[in-house]
Amino acid sequence: MHLSDFHFELPDELIARYPTEERDASRLLHVSSDGQHHDRVFKDLVELISPNDCLIFNNTKVIPARLLGKRESGGKVELLVERVTGEFEFLSQVKSSNSLKPGAIIQVGDYLLSVIERQGLFYHLSSGPSVPIFEVLENEGHMPLPPYIDRADTEFDAERYQTVYAKEAGAVAAPTAGLHFTDSILEKLKSKGVQWDFVTLHVGSGTFAPVRVDNIEQHQMHSEWFNVPESVVTLVNQTRRKGGRVIAVGTTSVRCLESASVDGELNPKTGDTNIFIYPGYEFQCVDGLITNFHLPESTLIMLVSAFSGRSAILKAYQHAIEQKYRFFSYGDAMFLEKASR
Repeated sequence: MHLSDFHFELPDELIARYPTEERDASRLLHVSSDGQHHDRVFKDLVELISPNDCLIFNNTKVIPARLLGKRESGGKVELLVERVTGEFEFLSQVKSSNSLKPGAIIQVGDYLLSVIERQGLFYHLSSGPSVPIFEVLENEGHMPLPPYIDRADTEFDAERYQTVYAKEAGAVAAPTAGLHFTDSILEKLKSKGVQWDFVTLHVGSGTFAPVRVDNIEQHQMHSEWFNVPESVVTLVNQTRRKGGRVIAVGTTSVRCLESASVDGELNPKTGDTNIFIYPGYEFQCVDGLITNFHLPESTLIMLVSAFSGRSAILKAYQHAIEQKYRFFSYGDAMFLEKASR
């Protein structure tokens, strides 16, 4: 398939640069298994989930991964932490007027960070022998808003660019489908008898990386750390026995579950995944997906196209544009049923 097969034109004013006043006040576009779409609001999700279904959330927590500093020469440097690799070490994207050599020092507030080496697209840096990198992030870090949210982060983003169930620190981008959930909605689902559990996938900045090849099968997917615990496997198996659906909250939860599934069997698994899901992929575990609207020609629109069918997704996106849905991380949501074959 070609990259252009996943293109659509999006008016700039439909990019949500701020969240709705209330998390669950967003709209919800429901795409059924036959490709039909229905306009709803997010609170309607409770009606669309059966007591026999289960939800699988990603409980990763966004770290304040954007650091603003300067070189010894005084030149400005911007860091976007990609992955914390130890108490004092991390991988980071670096924006600087000149490339950094091993031993270079970057001052961020009162902290000094040193360059260890270049590793491909990233730099391997140290926060020193006695200052944990998480201390630097806590005191000097900014929330790493996506590049299409072209404004400075605020204290408001520190709360709203985070799910209410975030727990495991390590992501540099939010699992945005989960941003719509509130304690109230979770309580209503619980009262209905719906069960859920948590996987972890630390979303990396590669989620925003463009696909640079025309033949999408040649695209090399970025790697992200994930964990599928035994408790998730148990819940999924119980749900299957009851005839319920396994509903992933976000594409990151999909990538966890599918990475840990072989021949239709889900097993506990921890490690890195670079799974690339595009049309033609046979889903092993997931029956339903709650997600946001994704960028044109991105790996994420390819994933949802694999799930619900490319034609159905592009029609639903065109409908969303006509109806002025809000797009991307702070935008509206979709509830997708797996396409009937």
